Amino acid sequence: MAKKTLIFIALVVFFATGVYLGERYYAKFKKAKQERIIFEARKASWQQLEQHIKDQLGQYKGEAGIVIKDLTTGWELSFKKSELFPSASLVKIPLMGACFLAAEQGKIKLSRNITLKSSDKLTGSGVLKNMPAGTVFSVERLIGLMVYDSDNTAANIVTNLVGIDYANSAFKGFGLKSTDLSRKIADYKSRDRGIENYTTAEDMALVLEKIYRGKLGNKNVSEQCMRILKLTRMNDRIPKYLPADTNIAHKTGLENGVCHDAGIVFTREGDFIITVLTKHAHYNSNVSKEFIAKVALLVYKYFERL
Repeated sequence: MAKKTLIFIALVVFFATGVYLGERYYAKFKKAKQERIIFEARKASWQQLEQHIKDQLGQYKGEAGIVIKDLTTGWELSFKKSELFPSASLVKIPLMGACFLAAEQGKIKLSRNITLKSSDKLTGSGVLKNMPAGTVFSVERLIGLMVYDSDNTAANIVTNLVGIDYANSAFKGFGLKSTDLSRKIADYKSRDRGIENYTTAEDMALVLEKIYRGKLGNKNVSEQCMRILKLTRMNDRIPKYLPADTNIAHKTGLENGVCHDAGIVFTREGDFIITVLTKHAHYNSNVSKEFIAKVALLVYKYFERL
Protein backbone atom coordinates (compact mmCIF):
# COMPACT_ATOMS: atom_id res chain seq x y z
CA MET A 1 0.00 0.00 0.00
CA ALA A 2 2.82 2.37 0.91
CA LYS A 3 4.56 1.52 -2.36
CA LYS A 4 1.40 2.39 -4.38
CA THR A 5 1.07 5.65 -2.48
CA LEU A 6 4.67 6.60 -3.30
CA ILE A 7 4.10 5.75 -6.95
CA PHE A 8 0.93 7.85 -7.00
CA ILE A 9 2.72 10.79 -5.38
CA ALA A 10 5.59 10.45 -7.84
CA LEU A 11 3.17 10.46 -10.77
CA VAL A 12 1.36 13.50 -9.40
CA VAL A 13 4.67 15.32 -8.96
CA PHE A 14 5.77 14.26 -12.45
CA PHE A 15 2.60 15.47 -14.13
CA ALA A 16 2.51 18.67 -12.05
CA THR A 17 6.11 19.39 -13.01
CA GLY A 18 5.26 18.68 -16.63
CA VAL A 19 2.32 21.04 -16.53
CA TYR A 20 4.40 23.74 -14.82
CA LEU A 21 7.26 23.41 -17.31
CA GLY A 22 4.80 23.33 -20.19
CA GLU A 23 3.12 26.51 -19.01
CA ARG A 24 6.48 28.24 -18.62
CA TYR A 25 7.55 27.13 -22.09
CA TYR A 26 4.24 28.32 -23.57
CA ALA A 27 4.52 31.67 -21.77
CA LYS A 28 8.05 32.14 -23.13
CA PHE A 29 6.91 31.11 -26.60
CA LYS A 30 3.96 33.51 -26.43
CA LYS A 31 6.18 36.35 -25.20
CA ALA A 32 8.75 35.71 -27.94
CA LYS A 33 5.98 35.69 -30.54
CA GLN A 34 4.58 38.98 -29.23
CA GLU A 35 8.05 40.54 -29.20
CA ARG A 36 8.62 39.39 -32.78
CA ILE A 37 5.29 40.89 -33.89
CA ILE A 38 6.14 44.18 -32.12
CA PHE A 39 9.63 44.20 -33.65
CA GLU A 40 8.28 43.59 -37.16
CA ALA A 41 5.67 46.33 -36.72
CA ARG A 42 8.32 48.73 -35.42
CA LYS A 43 10.63 47.91 -38.32
CA ALA A 44 7.83 48.46 -40.84
CA SER A 45 7.03 51.82 -39.20
CA TRP A 46 10.74 52.76 -39.33
CA GLN A 47 10.79 52.00 -43.05
CA GLN A 48 7.69 54.15 -43.52
CA LEU A 49 9.47 56.97 -41.68
CA GLU A 50 12.38 56.69 -44.10
CA GLN A 51 10.01 57.02 -47.06
CA HIS A 52 8.25 60.02 -45.48
CA ILE A 53 11.59 61.78 -45.02
CA LYS A 54 12.52 60.98 -48.63
CA ASP A 55 9.25 62.60 -49.68
CA GLN A 56 10.14 65.75 -47.71
CA LEU A 57 13.60 65.77 -49.28
CA GLY A 58 12.02 65.54 -52.72
CA GLN A 59 10.00 68.68 -52.02
CA TYR A 60 12.83 70.67 -50.42
CA LYS A 61 14.56 73.14 -52.74
CA GLY A 62 18.08 72.91 -51.37
CA GLU A 63 20.63 70.41 -50.11
CA ALA A 64 20.30 68.52 -46.85
CA GLY A 65 22.43 66.19 -44.76
CA ILE A 66 20.41 64.18 -42.26
CA VAL A 67 21.01 61.62 -39.52
CA ILE A 68 18.16 60.17 -37.45
CA LYS A 69 19.13 57.64 -34.77
CA ASP A 70 16.89 55.63 -32.46
CA LEU A 71 18.95 55.54 -29.25
CA THR A 72 17.15 52.42 -27.99
CA THR A 73 17.50 50.13 -31.01
CA GLY A 74 20.53 51.81 -32.59
CA TRP A 75 18.66 52.04 -35.92
CA GLU A 76 19.80 54.90 -38.11
CA LEU A 77 18.42 56.72 -41.13
CA SER A 78 20.79 58.98 -43.02
CA PHE A 79 20.94 61.05 -46.17
CA LYS A 80 24.22 62.64 -47.31
CA LYS A 81 25.50 62.23 -43.77
CA SER A 82 29.17 62.68 -44.70
CA GLU A 83 28.65 65.70 -46.98
CA LEU A 84 30.42 68.86 -45.80
CA PHE A 85 28.30 71.85 -44.78
CA PRO A 86 29.46 75.18 -43.37
CA SER A 87 28.99 74.51 -39.66
CA ALA A 88 27.81 77.99 -38.65
CA SER A 89 26.98 77.84 -34.93
CA LEU A 90 26.75 74.03 -34.77
CA VAL A 91 30.49 73.98 -34.13
CA LYS A 92 29.70 75.52 -30.76
CA ILE A 93 28.60 72.06 -29.57
CA PRO A 94 32.05 70.41 -29.77
CA LEU A 95 33.67 73.74 -28.82
CA MET A 96 31.63 73.66 -25.61
CA GLY A 97 32.88 70.12 -25.01
CA ALA A 98 36.46 71.26 -25.62
CA CYS A 99 36.03 74.07 -23.06
CA PHE A 100 34.74 71.76 -20.34
CA LEU A 101 37.50 69.27 -21.16
CA ALA A 102 40.09 72.05 -20.86
CA ALA A 103 38.63 72.91 -17.44
CA GLU A 104 38.95 69.25 -16.38
CA GLN A 105 42.59 69.33 -17.46
CA GLY A 106 43.26 72.55 -15.55
CA LYS A 107 43.90 74.64 -18.67
CA ILE A 108 41.10 77.08 -17.90
CA LYS A 109 38.99 77.87 -14.82
CA LEU A 110 35.23 77.97 -15.19
CA SER A 111 34.95 80.32 -12.22
CA ARG A 112 37.39 82.87 -13.68
CA ASN A 113 35.78 86.25 -14.32
CA ILE A 114 36.20 87.89 -17.73
CA THR A 115 35.58 91.60 -18.23
CA LEU A 116 33.79 92.44 -21.48
CA LYS A 117 35.69 94.93 -23.66
CA SER A 118 34.29 97.01 -26.50
CA SER A 119 36.74 95.29 -28.84
CA ASP A 120 35.21 91.90 -27.93
CA LYS A 121 31.80 92.78 -29.27
CA LEU A 122 30.69 91.17 -32.52
CA THR A 123 27.63 91.43 -34.72
CA GLY A 124 25.25 88.52 -35.17
CA SER A 125 23.43 86.48 -32.58
CA GLY A 126 23.71 86.99 -28.84
CA VAL A 127 23.20 89.61 -26.16
CA LEU A 128 26.77 90.52 -25.24
CA LYS A 129 27.07 92.96 -28.16
CA ASN A 130 24.46 95.11 -26.39
CA MET A 131 26.01 94.87 -22.92
CA PRO A 132 28.15 97.75 -21.61
CA ALA A 133 31.91 97.35 -21.67
CA GLY A 134 33.15 96.47 -18.19
CA THR A 135 30.42 93.91 -17.53
CA VAL A 136 31.87 90.82 -15.88
CA PHE A 137 31.03 87.22 -16.76
CA SER A 138 32.42 83.92 -15.52
CA VAL A 139 33.91 81.59 -18.12
CA GLU A 140 31.14 79.09 -17.37
CA ARG A 141 28.48 81.74 -18.07
CA LEU A 142 30.18 82.63 -21.36
CA ILE A 143 30.15 78.97 -22.44
CA GLY A 144 26.44 78.83 -21.66
CA LEU A 145 25.69 82.04 -23.56
CA MET A 146 27.68 80.72 -26.52
CA VAL A 147 25.33 77.73 -26.78
CA TYR A 148 21.86 78.45 -25.41
CA ASP A 149 21.87 82.05 -26.72
CA SER A 150 24.28 81.28 -29.61
CA ASP A 151 26.26 84.37 -28.61
CA ASN A 152 29.06 85.06 -31.11
CA THR A 153 30.92 87.40 -28.79
CA ALA A 154 30.97 84.74 -26.08
CA ALA A 155 32.11 82.15 -28.64
CA ASN A 156 35.11 84.22 -29.70
CA ILE A 157 36.10 84.98 -26.10
CA VAL A 158 36.12 81.29 -25.10
CA THR A 159 37.89 80.36 -28.36
CA ASN A 160 40.64 82.80 -27.39
CA LEU A 161 40.82 81.15 -23.95
CA VAL A 162 41.26 77.56 -25.15
CA GLY A 163 42.90 78.30 -28.50
CA ILE A 164 41.95 77.06 -31.95
CA ASP A 165 44.69 74.39 -31.96
CA TYR A 166 43.46 72.94 -28.66
CA ALA A 167 39.85 72.97 -29.89
CA ASN A 168 40.75 71.12 -33.09
CA SER A 169 42.80 68.59 -31.13
CA ALA A 170 39.81 68.01 -28.83
CA PHE A 171 37.50 67.55 -31.82
CA LYS A 172 39.76 64.79 -33.12
CA GLY A 173 39.82 63.25 -29.64
CA PHE A 174 36.02 63.23 -29.67
CA GLY A 175 36.16 61.15 -32.86
CA LEU A 176 34.95 63.87 -35.24
CA LYS A 177 36.18 63.23 -38.78
CA SER A 178 35.20 66.38 -40.65
CA THR A 179 34.64 69.12 -38.06
CA ASP A 180 37.24 71.80 -37.45
CA LEU A 181 37.83 75.45 -36.67
CA SER A 182 39.66 77.04 -39.58
CA ARG A 183 38.72 80.48 -38.25
CA LYS A 184 36.92 81.97 -35.28
CA ILE A 185 33.17 81.51 -35.50
CA ALA A 186 32.36 85.17 -36.15
CA ASP A 187 35.45 86.02 -38.21
CA TYR A 188 33.46 87.15 -41.23
CA LYS A 189 36.46 88.72 -42.98
CA SER A 190 38.16 85.33 -43.15
CA ARG A 191 34.90 83.77 -44.32
CA ASP A 192 34.69 86.30 -47.15
CA ARG A 193 38.20 85.19 -48.17
CA GLY A 194 36.95 81.62 -48.48
CA ILE A 195 38.14 80.35 -45.09
CA GLU A 196 35.26 78.30 -43.72
CA ASN A 197 34.44 76.00 -40.81
CA TYR A 198 32.85 72.73 -41.88
CA THR A 199 31.02 69.82 -40.33
CA THR A 200 28.73 66.95 -41.31
CA ALA A 201 25.42 65.52 -40.10
CA GLU A 202 27.38 62.39 -39.16
CA ASP A 203 29.81 64.29 -36.91
CA MET A 204 27.03 66.21 -35.19
CA ALA A 205 25.13 62.98 -34.52
CA LEU A 206 28.30 61.42 -33.10
CA VAL A 207 29.05 64.27 -30.70
CA LEU A 208 25.43 64.29 -29.51
CA GLU A 209 25.40 60.53 -28.92
CA LYS A 210 28.64 60.79 -26.93
CA ILE A 211 27.05 63.49 -24.79
CA TYR A 212 23.92 61.33 -24.35
CA ARG A 213 25.94 58.28 -23.28
CA GLY A 214 28.31 60.24 -21.04
CA LYS A 215 31.33 59.62 -23.27
CA LEU A 216 32.27 63.05 -24.58
CA GLY A 217 35.58 63.35 -22.77
CA ASN A 218 34.06 61.91 -19.60
CA LYS A 219 30.75 61.77 -17.77
CA ASN A 220 31.18 65.18 -16.10
CA VAL A 221 31.97 66.94 -19.39
CA SER A 222 28.98 65.22 -21.03
CA GLU A 223 26.57 66.17 -18.24
CA GLN A 224 27.62 69.82 -18.37
CA CYS A 225 27.12 69.87 -22.14
CA MET A 226 23.70 68.21 -21.85
CA ARG A 227 22.56 70.68 -19.20
CA ILE A 228 23.39 73.65 -21.43
CA LEU A 229 21.95 72.15 -24.64
CA LYS A 230 18.61 71.73 -22.85
CA LEU A 231 18.53 75.51 -22.28
CA THR A 232 18.69 76.47 -25.98
CA ARG A 233 16.28 79.33 -26.61
CA MET A 234 15.92 79.08 -30.39
CA ASN A 235 12.85 76.89 -30.95
CA ASP A 236 11.84 77.55 -34.57
CA ARG A 237 13.22 74.30 -36.01
CA ILE A 238 13.31 70.90 -34.24
CA PRO A 239 10.91 71.92 -31.42
CA LYS A 240 8.50 73.93 -33.61
CA TYR A 241 5.74 71.33 -34.07
CA LEU A 242 6.49 69.12 -31.07
CA PRO A 243 4.44 69.31 -27.84
CA ALA A 244 5.53 72.25 -25.70
CA ASP A 245 6.56 70.00 -22.81
CA THR A 246 8.89 67.84 -24.94
CA ASN A 247 12.38 67.63 -23.45
CA ILE A 248 14.91 68.62 -26.13
CA ALA A 249 18.68 69.26 -26.01
CA HIS A 250 19.72 70.96 -29.24
CA LYS A 251 21.72 73.64 -31.02
CA THR A 252 20.86 75.62 -34.13
CA GLY A 253 23.10 77.10 -36.80
CA LEU A 254 22.29 79.94 -39.17
CA GLU A 255 24.21 81.96 -41.77
CA ASN A 256 23.43 83.25 -45.25
CA GLY A 257 22.39 80.22 -47.27
CA VAL A 258 22.89 77.85 -44.33
CA CYS A 259 20.35 76.63 -41.77
CA HIS A 260 20.82 73.75 -39.30
CA ASP A 261 19.53 72.14 -36.14
CA ALA A 262 20.99 69.19 -34.27
CA GLY A 263 19.64 67.69 -31.10
CA ILE A 264 18.42 64.92 -28.84
CA VAL A 265 14.66 64.52 -28.33
CA PHE A 266 13.45 62.66 -25.23
CA THR A 267 10.10 60.84 -25.44
CA ARG A 268 8.23 58.30 -23.29
CA GLU A 269 8.70 55.65 -25.98
CA GLY A 270 12.42 56.25 -26.53
CA ASP A 271 14.95 58.97 -27.24
CA PHE A 272 16.34 59.91 -30.62
CA ILE A 273 19.03 62.02 -32.24
CA ILE A 274 18.13 64.26 -35.16
CA THR A 275 20.66 66.31 -37.11
CA VAL A 276 19.50 68.24 -40.17
CA LEU A 277 22.01 70.44 -42.01
CA THR A 278 20.86 72.48 -45.02
CA LYS A 279 22.17 74.74 -47.75
CA HIS A 280 19.75 76.86 -49.79
CA ALA A 281 19.54 79.76 -52.20
CA HIS A 282 16.42 81.36 -50.77
CA TYR A 283 16.08 85.01 -49.77
CA ASN A 284 15.70 83.93 -46.14
CA SER A 285 15.89 80.73 -44.12
CA ASN A 286 12.16 80.20 -43.57
CA VAL A 287 11.84 77.35 -46.08
CA SER A 288 14.76 75.50 -44.50
CA LYS A 289 13.46 76.05 -40.97
CA GLU A 290 10.09 74.65 -42.01
CA PHE A 291 11.77 71.64 -43.65
CA ILE A 292 13.72 70.85 -40.47
CA ALA A 293 10.58 71.26 -38.34
CA LYS A 294 8.59 68.88 -40.55
CA VAL A 295 11.31 66.22 -40.48
CA ALA A 296 11.46 66.47 -36.67
CA LEU A 297 7.67 66.06 -36.45
CA LEU A 298 7.77 62.95 -38.66
CA VAL A 299 10.35 61.33 -36.37
CA TYR A 300 8.44 62.32 -33.24
CA LYS A 301 5.23 60.81 -34.64
CA TYR A 302 7.09 57.53 -35.27
CA PHE A 303 7.90 57.31 -31.57
CA GLU A 304 4.45 58.51 -30.56
CA ARG A 305 2.88 55.59 -32.48
CA LEU A 306 4.99 53.10 -30.55
